[in-house]
Amino acid sequence: MAAELFPTSLPQGNEVEVKKTLIQTSQSEPPGGYHADSEGDEIQANVLTEGEEKEGRQETQPTLRERNALMFNNEHMADVHFIVGPPGETQRVPAHKYVLAVGSSVFGAMFYGDLAEGQSEIQIPDVEPAAFLILLKYMYSDEIQMEADTVLATLYAAKKYIVPALAKACVSFLETSLEARNACVLLSQSRLFEEPDLTQRCWEVIDAQANLALRSEGFCEIDWPTLEIILQRDSLNIREVAIFQAMLSWASAECRRQGLAVTPRNQRVVLGKALYLVRIPSMTLQEFADGAAQSDVLTLEETRDVFLWFTASNKPTLEFPLGKRTGLLPQRCHRFQSSAYRSNQWRYRGRCDSIQFAVDRRIFLAGLGLYGSSGGKAEYSVTIELKRQGTVLAQNLTKFLSDGSSSTFSVWFEHPVQVEQDTFYTVSAVLDGNELSYFGQEGMTEVQCGKVTFQFQCSSDSTNGTGVQGGQIPEVVFYC
Repeated sequence: MAAELFPTSLPQGNEVEVKKTLIQTSQSEPPGGYHADSEGDEIQANVLTEGEEKEGRQETQPTLRERNALMFNNEHMADVHFIVGPPGETQRVPAHKYVLAVGSSVFGAMFYGDLAEGQSEIQIPDVEPAAFLILLKYMYSDEIQMEADTVLATLYAAKKYIVPALAKACVSFLETSLEARNACVLLSQSRLFEEPDLTQRCWEVIDAQANLALRSEGFCEIDWPTLEIILQRDSLNIREVAIFQAMLSWASAECRRQGLAVTPRNQRVVLGKALYLVRIPSMTLQEFADGAAQSDVLTLEETRDVFLWFTASNKPTLEFPLGKRTGLLPQRCHRFQSSAYRSNQWRYRGRCDSIQFAVDRRIFLAGLGLYGSSGGKAEYSVTIELKRQGTVLAQNLTKFLSDGSSSTFSVWFEHPVQVEQDTFYTVSAVLDGNELSYFGQEGMTEVQCGKVTFQFQCSSDSTNGTGVQGGQIPEVVFYC
Protein backbone atom coordinates (compact mmCIF):
# COMPACT_ATOMS: atom_id res chain seq x y z
CA MET A 1 0.00 0.00 0.00
CA ALA A 2 1.61 3.17 -1.10
CA ALA A 3 1.45 6.06 1.29
CA GLU A 4 2.92 9.54 1.59
CA LEU A 5 5.23 10.16 4.52
CA PHE A 6 4.11 12.93 6.84
CA PRO A 7 6.98 14.89 8.37
CA THR A 8 5.19 16.61 11.23
CA SER A 9 6.05 15.59 14.80
CA LEU A 10 2.85 15.34 16.80
CA PRO A 11 1.88 15.25 20.49
CA GLN A 12 0.22 12.27 22.10
CA GLY A 13 -3.24 12.12 23.71
CA ASN A 14 -4.99 9.92 26.21
CA GLU A 15 -6.99 7.06 24.74
CA VAL A 16 -10.75 6.91 25.03
CA GLU A 17 -13.32 4.40 23.90
CA VAL A 18 -14.54 4.59 20.30
CA LYS A 19 -18.25 4.40 19.59
CA LYS A 20 -18.84 3.20 16.03
CA THR A 21 -22.49 3.99 15.32
CA LEU A 22 -23.98 4.63 11.93
CA ILE A 23 -26.46 7.50 11.79
CA GLN A 24 -29.76 7.00 10.06
CA THR A 25 -31.38 10.37 9.43
CA SER A 26 -35.12 10.63 9.05
CA GLN A 27 -36.61 11.33 5.66
CA SER A 28 -39.50 13.33 7.13
CA GLU A 29 -40.38 16.41 5.12
CA PRO A 30 -39.77 19.74 6.80
CA PRO A 31 -42.46 22.40 7.00
CA GLY A 32 -43.25 24.21 3.77
CA GLY A 33 -41.72 27.51 4.88
CA TYR A 34 -41.40 30.04 7.62
CA HIS A 35 -42.32 33.69 8.18
CA ALA A 36 -39.98 36.27 9.64
CA ASP A 37 -42.04 38.98 11.28
CA SER A 38 -40.19 42.22 12.08
CA GLU A 39 -40.75 45.89 11.41
CA GLY A 40 -39.39 47.14 8.08
CA ASP A 41 -38.50 43.67 6.87
CA GLU A 42 -40.13 41.85 3.99
CA ILE A 43 -41.76 38.51 4.64
CA GLN A 44 -39.76 35.61 3.23
CA ALA A 45 -41.88 32.56 2.45
CA ASN A 46 -41.32 29.07 1.13
CA VAL A 47 -37.56 29.52 1.02
CA LEU A 48 -35.46 26.91 2.81
CA THR A 49 -31.75 26.37 2.62
CA GLU A 50 -30.29 22.90 2.94
CA GLY A 51 -29.20 23.74 6.47
CA GLU A 52 -32.71 24.79 7.41
CA GLU A 53 -34.11 21.55 5.99
CA LYS A 54 -31.74 19.69 8.27
CA GLU A 55 -32.80 21.93 11.15
CA GLY A 56 -36.41 20.87 10.57
CA ARG A 57 -35.39 17.23 10.66
CA GLN A 58 -33.74 17.70 14.04
CA GLU A 59 -37.13 17.30 15.68
CA THR A 60 -37.30 13.67 14.50
CA GLN A 61 -33.88 12.66 15.92
CA PRO A 62 -34.32 11.14 19.40
CA THR A 63 -30.76 11.60 20.72
CA LEU A 64 -28.39 14.49 21.08
CA ARG A 65 -25.77 12.63 19.06
CA GLU A 66 -28.14 12.10 16.16
CA ARG A 67 -29.23 15.74 16.18
CA ASN A 68 -25.61 16.81 16.36
CA ALA A 69 -24.74 14.58 13.40
CA LEU A 70 -27.11 16.57 11.19
CA MET A 71 -24.81 19.56 11.52
CA PHE A 72 -21.77 17.76 10.11
CA ASN A 73 -20.47 19.51 6.97
CA ASN A 74 -23.49 21.81 7.19
CA GLU A 75 -23.40 25.54 6.46
CA HIS A 76 -26.32 26.18 8.81
CA MET A 77 -25.05 28.11 11.85
CA ALA A 78 -21.43 27.43 10.79
CA ASP A 79 -19.13 29.94 12.47
CA VAL A 80 -15.83 28.79 11.00
CA HIS A 81 -14.64 27.43 7.67
CA PHE A 82 -11.56 25.38 6.86
CA ILE A 83 -9.68 25.44 3.56
CA VAL A 84 -8.27 21.94 3.61
CA GLY A 85 -5.65 20.37 1.36
CA PRO A 86 -2.60 21.47 -0.62
CA PRO A 87 -2.87 24.35 -3.15
CA GLY A 88 -4.91 23.36 -6.16
CA GLU A 89 -6.63 20.50 -4.31
CA THR A 90 -8.40 22.39 -1.54
CA GLN A 91 -11.89 21.86 -0.19
CA ARG A 92 -13.88 24.38 1.85
CA VAL A 93 -15.42 22.73 4.92
CA PRO A 94 -17.95 24.44 7.23
CA ALA A 95 -17.87 23.66 10.93
CA HIS A 96 -19.04 24.80 14.35
CA LYS A 97 -16.44 25.92 16.87
CA TYR A 98 -18.21 24.57 19.94
CA VAL A 99 -18.46 21.01 18.56
CA LEU A 100 -14.81 20.95 17.57
CA ALA A 101 -13.62 22.53 20.81
CA VAL A 102 -15.29 19.96 23.06
CA GLY A 103 -13.83 17.12 20.96
CA SER A 104 -10.26 18.36 20.62
CA SER A 105 -8.02 20.32 22.95
CA VAL A 106 -6.21 21.67 19.91
CA PHE A 107 -9.40 23.17 18.50
CA GLY A 108 -10.36 24.31 22.00
CA ALA A 109 -7.15 26.31 22.29
CA MET A 110 -7.51 27.56 18.72
CA PHE A 111 -11.00 28.96 19.27
CA TYR A 112 -11.26 29.71 22.99
CA GLY A 113 -7.74 29.73 24.40
CA ASP A 114 -5.73 32.72 25.60
CA LEU A 115 -4.16 33.08 22.17
CA ALA A 116 -7.33 32.37 20.20
CA GLU A 117 -7.66 34.15 16.89
CA GLY A 118 -10.92 35.41 15.50
CA GLN A 119 -10.40 34.03 12.01
CA SER A 120 -13.52 32.78 10.30
CA GLU A 121 -11.50 30.92 7.64
CA ILE A 122 -8.55 28.69 8.54
CA GLN A 123 -6.04 27.18 6.12
CA ILE A 124 -4.99 23.53 6.68
CA PRO A 125 -2.70 22.62 3.77
CA ASP A 126 -1.08 19.54 5.39
CA VAL A 127 -4.24 17.44 5.86
CA GLU A 128 -6.08 15.61 3.08
CA PRO A 129 -9.72 16.78 2.69
CA ALA A 130 -11.07 13.22 2.91
CA ALA A 131 -9.18 12.61 6.16
CA PHE A 132 -10.32 15.92 7.64
CA LEU A 133 -13.96 15.07 6.89
CA ILE A 134 -13.54 11.67 8.59
CA LEU A 135 -12.11 13.49 11.61
CA LEU A 136 -15.02 15.94 11.74
CA LYS A 137 -17.62 13.24 11.20
CA TYR A 138 -16.30 11.38 14.21
CA MET A 139 -16.34 14.56 16.31
CA TYR A 140 -19.94 15.31 15.33
CA SER A 141 -21.40 11.81 15.47
CA ASP A 142 -18.98 9.22 16.96
CA GLU A 143 -19.15 7.50 13.57
CA ILE A 144 -15.91 6.20 12.09
CA GLN A 145 -15.80 5.34 8.41
CA MET A 146 -12.36 3.88 7.76
CA GLU A 147 -10.96 3.12 4.31
CA ALA A 148 -7.59 1.70 3.32
CA ASP A 149 -6.79 4.62 1.02
CA THR A 150 -7.28 7.28 3.71
CA VAL A 151 -6.41 5.56 7.00
CA LEU A 152 -2.83 6.87 7.20
CA ALA A 153 -3.94 10.41 6.40
CA THR A 154 -6.72 10.06 8.98
CA LEU A 155 -4.23 8.86 11.59
CA TYR A 156 -2.12 11.93 10.86
CA ALA A 157 -5.14 14.22 11.33
CA ALA A 158 -6.17 12.44 14.54
CA LYS A 159 -2.68 12.81 15.94
CA LYS A 160 -2.39 16.46 14.91
CA TYR A 161 -5.65 17.45 16.60
CA ILE A 162 -5.23 15.03 19.53
CA VAL A 163 -8.29 12.84 19.01
CA PRO A 164 -6.97 9.61 20.61
CA ALA A 165 -10.05 7.45 20.07
CA LEU A 166 -9.93 8.03 16.32
CA ALA A 167 -6.18 7.47 16.30
CA LYS A 168 -6.67 4.17 18.14
CA ALA A 169 -9.29 3.09 15.60
CA CYS A 170 -6.86 3.90 12.78
CA VAL A 171 -4.13 1.81 14.37
CA SER A 172 -6.53 -1.11 14.90
CA PHE A 173 -7.57 -0.90 11.26
CA LEU A 174 -3.92 -0.93 10.16
CA GLU A 175 -3.14 -3.94 12.36
CA THR A 176 -5.98 -5.97 10.85
CA SER A 177 -4.89 -5.06 7.29
CA LEU A 178 -1.19 -5.65 7.98
CA GLU A 179 0.50 -8.13 5.65
CA ALA A 180 3.86 -8.65 3.99
CA ARG A 181 3.17 -6.35 1.04
CA ASN A 182 2.51 -3.27 3.19
CA ALA A 183 4.48 -4.09 6.36
CA CYS A 184 7.54 -2.00 5.46
CA VAL A 185 5.48 1.11 4.64
CA LEU A 186 3.47 0.73 7.84
CA LEU A 187 6.69 0.25 9.81
CA SER A 188 7.87 3.63 8.51
CA GLN A 189 4.57 5.29 9.39
CA SER A 190 4.28 3.65 12.82
CA ARG A 191 7.70 4.97 13.78
CA LEU A 192 6.77 8.45 12.56
CA PHE A 193 3.49 8.43 14.51
CA GLU A 194 5.15 6.87 17.57
CA GLU A 195 2.85 3.84 17.72
CA PRO A 196 5.02 1.15 19.37
CA ASP A 197 2.37 -1.60 19.28
CA LEU A 198 1.91 -1.19 15.52
CA THR A 199 5.68 -1.05 15.08
CA GLN A 200 6.02 -4.38 16.91
CA ARG A 201 3.31 -5.96 14.78
CA CYS A 202 5.11 -4.76 11.62
CA TRP A 203 8.36 -6.32 12.81
CA GLU A 204 6.62 -9.65 13.44
CA VAL A 205 5.43 -9.74 9.83
CA ILE A 206 8.71 -8.49 8.34
CA ASP A 207 10.81 -10.99 10.35
CA ALA A 208 8.67 -14.03 9.54
CA GLN A 209 7.86 -13.13 5.92
CA ALA A 210 11.03 -11.25 5.05
CA ASN A 211 11.24 -12.70 1.54
CA LEU A 212 7.79 -11.37 0.66
CA ALA A 213 8.14 -8.09 2.56
CA LEU A 214 11.49 -7.10 1.02
CA ARG A 215 10.38 -8.04 -2.48
CA SER A 216 7.21 -5.95 -2.23
CA GLU A 217 6.66 -2.58 -3.90
CA GLY A 218 6.14 -1.11 -0.44
CA PHE A 219 9.75 -1.86 0.50
CA CYS A 220 10.94 0.35 -2.36
CA GLU A 221 8.79 3.24 -1.06
CA ILE A 222 10.24 3.50 2.44
CA ASP A 223 12.54 6.33 3.54
CA TRP A 224 16.27 5.89 4.14
CA PRO A 225 16.08 5.68 7.98
CA THR A 226 13.56 2.83 7.70
CA LEU A 227 15.79 1.07 5.16
CA GLU A 228 18.67 1.39 7.59
CA ILE A 229 16.86 -0.19 10.55
CA ILE A 230 15.55 -3.05 8.38
CA LEU A 231 19.05 -3.84 7.09
CA GLN A 232 20.31 -3.78 10.69
CA ARG A 233 17.67 -6.30 11.78
CA ASP A 234 19.25 -9.54 13.03
CA SER A 235 16.07 -11.62 13.05
CA LEU A 236 15.13 -11.33 9.36
CA ASN A 237 14.17 -14.79 8.13
CA ILE A 238 15.83 -14.51 4.72
CA ARG A 239 19.04 -15.31 2.85
CA GLU A 240 21.54 -12.47 2.60
CA VAL A 241 21.64 -12.60 -1.20
CA ALA A 242 17.92 -11.73 -1.25
CA ILE A 243 18.55 -8.79 1.08
CA PHE A 244 21.24 -7.49 -1.28
CA GLN A 245 18.87 -7.69 -4.26
CA ALA A 246 16.09 -5.93 -2.29
CA MET A 247 18.54 -3.18 -1.34
CA LEU A 248 19.42 -2.64 -5.02
CA SER A 249 15.71 -2.43 -5.90
CA TRP A 250 15.24 0.25 -3.22
CA ALA A 251 18.28 2.14 -4.55
CA SER A 252 16.86 2.12 -8.08
CA ALA A 253 13.54 3.51 -6.82
CA GLU A 254 15.33 6.17 -4.77
CA CYS A 255 17.37 7.25 -7.83
CA ARG A 256 14.11 7.78 -9.73
CA ARG A 257 12.61 9.74 -6.81
CA GLN A 258 15.64 12.03 -6.83
CA GLY A 259 15.64 12.43 -10.62
CA LEU A 260 18.90 10.51 -11.03
CA ALA A 261 19.79 7.99 -13.70
CA VAL A 262 19.69 4.43 -12.36
CA THR A 263 23.39 3.55 -12.48
CA PRO A 264 25.55 1.53 -10.07
CA ARG A 265 27.38 4.74 -9.10
CA ASN A 266 24.13 6.57 -8.26
CA GLN A 267 22.76 3.52 -6.46
CA ARG A 268 25.84 3.54 -4.27
CA VAL A 269 25.43 7.27 -3.61
CA VAL A 270 21.77 7.03 -2.48
CA LEU A 271 22.51 3.97 -0.33
CA GLY A 272 25.33 5.69 1.52
CA LYS A 273 26.44 3.79 4.61
CA ALA A 274 23.41 1.46 4.36
CA LEU A 275 25.43 -0.51 1.80
CA TYR A 276 27.70 -1.70 4.61
CA LEU A 277 24.79 -3.14 6.59
CA VAL A 278 24.43 -6.08 4.19
CA ARG A 279 26.27 -9.10 5.58
CA ILE A 280 28.00 -10.08 2.35
CA PRO A 281 30.42 -12.55 4.01
CA SER A 282 27.42 -14.63 5.13
CA MET A 283 26.57 -15.38 1.50
CA THR A 284 28.03 -18.44 -0.16
CA LEU A 285 30.93 -17.83 -2.54
CA GLN A 286 28.66 -18.80 -5.44
CA GLU A 287 25.92 -16.37 -4.34
CA PHE A 288 28.44 -13.54 -4.10
CA ALA A 289 30.05 -14.33 -7.45
CA ASP A 290 26.70 -14.51 -9.27
CA GLY A 291 25.19 -11.47 -7.57
CA ALA A 292 26.97 -8.74 -5.62
CA ALA A 293 30.28 -9.20 -7.44
CA GLN A 294 28.61 -8.45 -10.77
CA SER A 295 26.36 -5.61 -9.60
CA ASP A 296 29.10 -2.95 -10.05
CA VAL A 297 27.83 -1.31 -6.85
CA LEU A 298 30.90 -2.53 -4.98
CA THR A 299 34.28 -1.06 -5.85
CA LEU A 300 36.89 -3.30 -7.49
CA GLU A 301 38.87 -3.25 -4.25
CA GLU A 302 35.82 -4.30 -2.20
CA THR A 303 35.04 -7.11 -4.65
CA ARG A 304 38.63 -8.37 -4.58
CA ASP A 305 38.75 -8.28 -0.78
CA VAL A 306 35.52 -10.27 -0.46
CA PHE A 307 36.81 -12.93 -2.86
CA LEU A 308 40.03 -13.12 -0.82
CA TRP A 309 38.01 -13.34 2.39
CA PHE A 310 36.20 -16.41 0.98
CA THR A 311 39.30 -18.15 -0.40
CA ALA A 312 42.54 -16.96 1.22
CA SER A 313 44.12 -18.19 4.43
CA ASN A 314 45.21 -14.66 5.27
CA LYS A 315 41.87 -12.89 5.13
CA PRO A 316 41.62 -9.12 4.56
CA THR A 317 39.63 -6.80 6.80
CA LEU A 318 36.14 -6.09 5.42
CA GLU A 319 33.78 -3.20 6.13
CA PHE A 320 30.79 -5.52 5.88
CA PRO A 321 29.44 -7.35 8.98
CA LEU A 322 30.85 -10.88 9.17
CA GLY A 323 28.23 -12.69 11.27
CA LYS A 324 25.13 -14.34 9.91
CA ARG A 325 21.69 -13.14 10.92
CA THR A 326 20.12 -15.31 13.56
CA GLY A 327 16.76 -15.34 11.80
CA LEU A 328 13.80 -16.87 13.62
CA LEU A 329 13.76 -20.17 15.47
CA PRO A 330 10.75 -22.23 14.34
CA GLN A 331 8.42 -23.43 17.08
CA ARG A 332 6.65 -26.78 17.02
CA CYS A 333 3.23 -27.60 18.38
CA HIS A 334 3.07 -31.37 19.00
CA ARG A 335 -0.49 -32.59 19.32
CA PHE A 336 0.03 -36.27 20.23
CA GLN A 337 1.19 -37.70 23.56
CA SER A 338 2.60 -40.89 22.03
CA SER A 339 3.24 -42.62 18.71
CA ALA A 340 3.10 -46.28 17.63
CA TYR A 341 3.15 -48.60 14.65
CA ARG A 342 1.36 -51.84 13.93
CA SER A 343 1.43 -53.99 10.84
CA ASN A 344 -1.26 -53.25 8.30
CA GLN A 345 -2.76 -50.43 10.40
CA TRP A 346 -1.50 -47.17 8.88
CA ARG A 347 -0.98 -46.97 5.13
CA TYR A 348 -0.76 -44.35 2.38
CA ARG A 349 -2.42 -44.86 -0.97
CA GLY A 350 -2.67 -41.27 -2.16
CA ARG A 351 -5.33 -40.52 0.43
CA CYS A 352 -5.50 -37.24 2.34
CA ASP A 353 -4.59 -36.79 6.00
CA SER A 354 -6.06 -33.57 7.33
CA ILE A 355 -6.75 -31.70 10.57
CA GLN A 356 -8.23 -28.32 11.48
CA PHE A 357 -6.63 -25.91 13.94
CA ALA A 358 -7.13 -22.43 15.38
CA VAL A 359 -4.85 -20.20 17.44
CA ASP A 360 -5.48 -17.44 19.96
CA ARG A 361 -2.91 -15.03 18.46
CA ARG A 362 -1.49 -14.40 15.01
CA ILE A 363 1.23 -16.82 13.88
CA PHE A 364 3.08 -17.59 10.66
CA LEU A 365 2.73 -21.20 9.55
CA ALA A 366 6.07 -22.41 8.18
CA GLY A 367 5.37 -26.10 7.62
CA LEU A 368 4.32 -29.42 9.13
CA GLY A 369 6.03 -32.21 11.02
CA LEU A 370 5.12 -35.66 9.63
CA TYR A 371 5.72 -39.26 10.64
CA GLY A 372 7.84 -41.44 8.35
CA SER A 373 8.28 -45.11 7.60
CA SER A 374 8.03 -47.69 10.35
CA GLY A 375 9.82 -50.23 8.17
CA GLY A 376 13.26 -48.67 7.80
CA LYS A 377 14.76 -45.89 5.73
CA ALA A 378 12.41 -44.54 3.05
CA GLU A 379 11.81 -41.45 0.90
CA TYR A 380 8.40 -39.82 0.67
CA SER A 381 6.90 -37.39 -1.81
CA VAL A 382 4.32 -35.21 -0.11
CA THR A 383 1.91 -32.44 -1.03
CA ILE A 384 1.06 -30.16 1.87
CA GLU A 385 -1.73 -27.60 1.81
CA LEU A 386 -3.25 -24.86 3.97
CA LYS A 387 -6.86 -23.75 3.48
CA ARG A 388 -9.18 -21.26 5.13
CA GLN A 389 -12.91 -21.67 4.58
CA GLY A 390 -12.23 -23.74 1.47
CA THR A 391 -9.76 -21.29 -0.08
CA VAL A 392 -6.23 -22.59 -0.65
CA LEU A 393 -3.72 -20.19 0.95
CA ALA A 394 -0.56 -22.20 0.36
CA GLN A 395 0.50 -25.46 -1.25
CA ASN A 396 3.82 -27.17 -1.79
CA LEU A 397 5.01 -30.43 -3.34
CA THR A 398 8.22 -31.61 -1.71
CA LYS A 399 10.11 -34.67 -0.48
CA PHE A 400 11.56 -35.85 2.80
CA LEU A 401 13.73 -38.78 3.86
CA SER A 402 12.60 -40.93 6.77
CA ASP A 403 15.24 -42.82 8.79
CA GLY A 404 12.85 -45.45 10.16
CA SER A 405 12.54 -43.85 13.59
CA SER A 406 9.44 -42.45 15.27
CA SER A 407 10.83 -38.92 14.96
CA THR A 408 8.89 -36.30 13.02
CA PHE A 409 10.25 -34.94 9.73
CA SER A 410 9.69 -31.31 8.71
CA VAL A 411 8.25 -30.28 5.38
CA TRP A 412 7.99 -26.59 4.53
CA PHE A 413 5.79 -24.22 2.62
CA GLU A 414 7.60 -21.98 0.14
CA HIS A 415 6.96 -18.96 2.38
CA PRO A 416 5.56 -18.72 5.93
CA VAL A 417 1.82 -18.03 5.78
CA GLN A 418 0.07 -15.56 8.05
CA VAL A 419 -2.58 -17.25 10.21
CA GLU A 420 -5.06 -15.02 12.06
CA GLN A 421 -6.39 -15.71 15.51
CA ASP A 422 -9.75 -17.28 16.36
CA THR A 423 -10.31 -18.74 12.89
CA PHE A 424 -10.10 -22.41 11.94
CA TYR A 425 -7.66 -23.40 9.20
CA THR A 426 -7.26 -26.77 7.53
CA VAL A 427 -3.84 -28.36 6.94
CA SER A 428 -3.54 -31.43 4.77
CA ALA A 429 -0.83 -33.84 3.63
CA VAL A 430 -0.98 -36.42 0.84
CA LEU A 431 2.01 -38.80 1.06
CA ASP A 432 3.39 -41.18 -1.53
CA GLY A 433 6.04 -43.69 -0.42
CA ASN A 434 6.45 -46.63 1.94
CA GLU A 435 2.89 -47.47 2.94
CA LEU A 436 3.46 -48.46 6.55
CA SER A 437 4.32 -45.62 8.91
CA TYR A 438 4.20 -44.49 12.50
CA PHE A 439 1.05 -42.76 13.68
CA GLY A 440 0.11 -40.56 16.63
CA GLN A 441 -2.05 -41.58 19.59
CA GLU A 442 -3.70 -39.82 22.55
CA GLY A 443 -4.31 -36.63 20.63
CA MET A 444 -5.17 -33.41 22.43
CA THR A 445 -7.87 -30.94 21.44
CA GLU A 446 -5.97 -28.04 23.03
CA VAL A 447 -2.21 -27.53 23.24
CA GLN A 448 -0.31 -24.65 24.84
CA CYS A 449 2.85 -23.92 22.88
CA GLY A 450 4.77 -20.98 24.35
CA LYS A 451 2.54 -17.92 24.11
CA VAL A 452 0.15 -19.58 21.64
CA THR A 453 -2.81 -21.83 22.39
CA PHE A 454 -3.78 -24.26 19.62
CA GLN A 455 -7.19 -25.89 19.28
CA PHE A 456 -7.67 -28.91 17.03
CA GLN A 457 -10.76 -30.46 15.49
CA CYS A 458 -11.44 -33.09 12.85
CA SER A 459 -11.53 -32.15 9.19
CA SER A 460 -13.99 -33.45 6.60
CA ASP A 461 -11.11 -33.40 4.07
CA SER A 462 -9.39 -36.24 5.93
CA THR A 463 -9.94 -39.49 4.01
CA ASN A 464 -7.11 -41.56 5.51
CA GLY A 465 -8.24 -41.71 9.13
CA THR A 466 -6.39 -38.76 10.66
CA GLY A 467 -8.37 -36.97 13.35
CA VAL A 468 -7.92 -35.29 16.69
CA GLN A 469 -7.29 -38.52 18.63
CA GLY A 470 -4.78 -40.12 16.25
CA GLY A 471 -3.18 -40.31 12.84
CA GLN A 472 -0.73 -38.18 10.84
CA ILE A 473 0.32 -34.50 10.99
CA PRO A 474 1.69 -34.68 14.53
CA GLU A 475 3.26 -31.20 14.40
CA VAL A 476 2.47 -27.67 13.27
CA VAL A 477 5.69 -25.71 12.64
CA PHE A 478 5.37 -21.94 12.99
CA TYR A 479 6.94 -18.59 13.83
CA CYS A 480 5.46 -16.19 16.33
